[in-house]
Amino acid sequence: MRQHGRVETYPRQKALTRNFRLGIPRSFRVAADRVIFVRSAGSRVPAGDLWVMRESDGWREERLVDCAALASTTQGMDPREAARRERLREVTTGITDFSSDVGAQMVAFALDGSLYRVDTTTGDVHHVAHEGAVIDPRIAPDGSSIAFVSGNALHLSNGMCLAEPESETVTYGLADFIAAEELDRHRGTWWFSDSTTLLVERSDEAPLPIRWIGDPAQPERDPRPHRYPQAGCANPQVSLHVITLDGQRTEVPWDHDAFPYLASVHPTEKATAIVSLLSRDQRTQLILSVDTQGRVVERGRRTCEPWVTLIPGVPREDCDGSLLEVLPGDGEFRLCRDGTPLTPVGIQVDSLQCADDGGYVVGAHPASTTRAVAHITPGGHLTWLTPTDGWCAAVTSGSAALPRVTVSTTLGETRSQARLLVEGGGHPITSHAEQPRVTPAVHMHVPEDSRIRCAVLLPRDHVAGMRVPVICSPYGGPHAQRVVRNGAAFLTEQWLADQGFAVVVVDGRGTPGVGPEWEHAVAGDLATGVLADQVAGLESVLTAFPDLDGSRVGIRGWSFGGYLAALAVLDRPDIFHAAVAGAPVTDWRLYDTAYTERYLGLPQENEGAYDSTSLLTRAHHLTRPLLLIHGLADDNVLAAHTLQLSSALLAAGRTHSVLPLSGVTHMTPQEIVAENLLLTEVEFFRTHLRD
Repeated sequence: MRQHGRVETYPRQKALTRNFRLGIPRSFRVAADRVIFVRSAGSRVPAGDLWVMRESDGWREERLVDCAALASTTQGMDPREAARRERLREVTTGITDFSSDVGAQMVAFALDGSLYRVDTTTGDVHHVAHEGAVIDPRIAPDGSSIAFVSGNALHLSNGMCLAEPESETVTYGLADFIAAEELDRHRGTWWFSDSTTLLVERSDEAPLPIRWIGDPAQPERDPRPHRYPQAGCANPQVSLHVITLDGQRTEVPWDHDAFPYLASVHPTEKATAIVSLLSRDQRTQLILSVDTQGRVVERGRRTCEPWVTLIPGVPREDCDGSLLEVLPGDGEFRLCRDGTPLTPVGIQVDSLQCADDGGYVVGAHPASTTRAVAHITPGGHLTWLTPTDGWCAAVTSGSAALPRVTVSTTLGETRSQARLLVEGGGHPITSHAEQPRVTPAVHMHVPEDSRIRCAVLLPRDHVAGMRVPVICSPYGGPHAQRVVRNGAAFLTEQWLADQGFAVVVVDGRGTPGVGPEWEHAVAGDLATGVLADQVAGLESVLTAFPDLDGSRVGIRGWSFGGYLAALAVLDRPDIFHAAVAGAPVTDWRLYDTAYTERYLGLPQENEGAYDSTSLLTRAHHLTRPLLLIHGLADDNVLAAHTLQLSSALLAAGRTHSVLPLSGVTHMTPQEIVAENLLLTEVEFFRTHLRD
C-alpha cells in the first residue's frame, strides 16, 4: 500500500488499523440457532456494524445493522460513555457492544447515545426514543424490556425512570472506576432470570479526592474534575439494590466497611444471583446468594494470602446449586465445585465461560505460553475444544453443545481466525482485518529458571556474526502476559527489530500462566524481583544469542512497563543504557486503591514498601538517557506521575527528556500520535545505542 507516492510504513498502518483490530469479528453471542457479532466493514473503518448468522439461512453472514445508516439519529457520545470505553480500552466507534435475550432473538445496543432494538429474525430495527444519551443498555432475558443508564439514572425503554441519583456524585447502573479498571467488572446492571427484577449498582463518588484533568495546550478550557480513588484514600461507596419494574427498591445488606469492593455478579437461572465482595486488603472474599426480594444467604467466605485472585466467570452457581470457584492449590488455579477440584493438575484455569447440566467450559493454559478452551464433564473429564499449541478463545451456546465459535491463532500467524462450528461441519467467519506489513520471526527462549519466559526477535536481514544493539520490550507487571504463542503479539517488536535491533520480551514473576506462587511473588515489592527477572532473562538471552550486544541495551514500556523501563535505568545502569518510559507509575502513592494496595498494602501502614518502590526517591541515581512520555488527559495513570519524576530529576541535576501528549489518554488512540510515537522511540534508541 502506498501513501503520497511512497510505501506506507508499519507504524502508519498500525495506527490507521487501530493496532489491526478493525474489521475483526468480535463480541460474539451464540444461541442454539444463530450467532450475533460485531464487525466493521473494512480494515480501516472504525465503526462496527451488527451481523447475524442463522441456521435457517444456512449460516450465511448477514448484516443486521449498518451503523452509518443510523447516523442521522445519533446524539453524540456522553462523557460517561467515553470514560466507560477508556476502562474497556475500546478503540472503535459505531456499535461496540450489544445485549441480547436468552435466545438472541432480540438485541439492544446504543449508538452514539441513541437506543436501538433489533429483531434478529426479521432484521427489523427500531429506534427507542429517549431524551439524553443512552449508556450500556441491557435487555431482559425474555426480550420484553430494556434497562439503560442516562444522566446517571437508570431508565426503562417504556419511559420509566427506575432510579434517580440523589446527588451529582451518585450513579445508578454503571460499574464504578475501581471495578472497571482493576476488578475486571464492566457492568452495573443485571437482570434476574424472571425478567421483572433487576440488580443494580449504586455508586457514590463523594468520598473520593478530586484530581483535575486539564489540557495546557488549550488554556481557554477549564480543567475537569476527576474523582480518583488514590491509594490510601477513600473508595466510592458502592451498594447493590434489587429494583422491580414498578420502581420498588430493596438494598442488598452486607457490611460495607468490611467489604467495600463489589467484585462480581452472576445471575442464575433460578431468579437469584451470586455476588462476590472483597475486603479492602483483598485477602477475604464474601460470596452471597441474593434473590428477587433482596434476601441474602452467605454461600462462602474465602481467605487467601497474600490476596484473593479474581477469575472471570466465578464464583457462580452450578445447575444443581453447587458453588463453582477457581481456587489456588497444588501449584495451579483449578476449577472447583463446592471446594473440590475438577480440573487436573498441570492446567492453569483462567476463566469459567459456561456452566450447565452438560458440564463446564473453561479457558486454560496447557503450557505457560499457550491458551486454549476446554470442556469439563461433571465428573472432571477434560476435553480440549480448541488447539492447544497457540492462543485460542471460544464462545459457546452451552457447555457441550453446538454451535460454538472458536477464535485461534499461532506463533506463525499474524491474524486470528474465527470459525463457527455446527453439527456436520464448520464455517469460517470473515475477517476484514488487514495483513500486517511485518511477519514476526519469534525465537522462544527458556532460561535456567523455567518460570521466566523470553521471546527474541532479530532483524529480518540479520547476518550471523553481526552484532546488534538490544531493546527490551516488557510489560512485566501482575496479571499481564506478553510471551505467548501468538504472532500478532509481536508485530511492533518485529518492526523495531527490523530497524536494526534485537528485541527481547521477558515475562517474570507476577505474570500469569505459571501458577499462584509465581503471581504472588510480587507481594510487598513491585520493584526488586520484577527487575531481577528482566535482568536474568536478558542475561540468559545474551548467552544464547551471541550476536546480541550486551553493551548497548535499551528498554521501553508503557504503564507498568513504563515504570519498569524507568526503574531499569535507575537501578541497573550497568545493564540498561537507555529507556523510554510511557505513562509510567512513578510513585505508587499516586496510583489507585485496589491495584496498589493489593500488592503493597495501605501506604499509612506500609510506608517502607512505597518508599522502596518509588522512582522519585531514586531520581538522583539517573546516569543514562531517559525519555518520559505521558498523555495529559490520562485519568488512569495521572500525568502527575511523570511531572513529579521530572521535577525530582531536575532537582537532582539529572538530564532527561519529557514528551507531553496534549489531549491524549492512557490508550493513545489518536492515529498521528500512535504512528509518531514509534518513530520517536526508534530515533531515541538510534541516538543513544550507537557503537
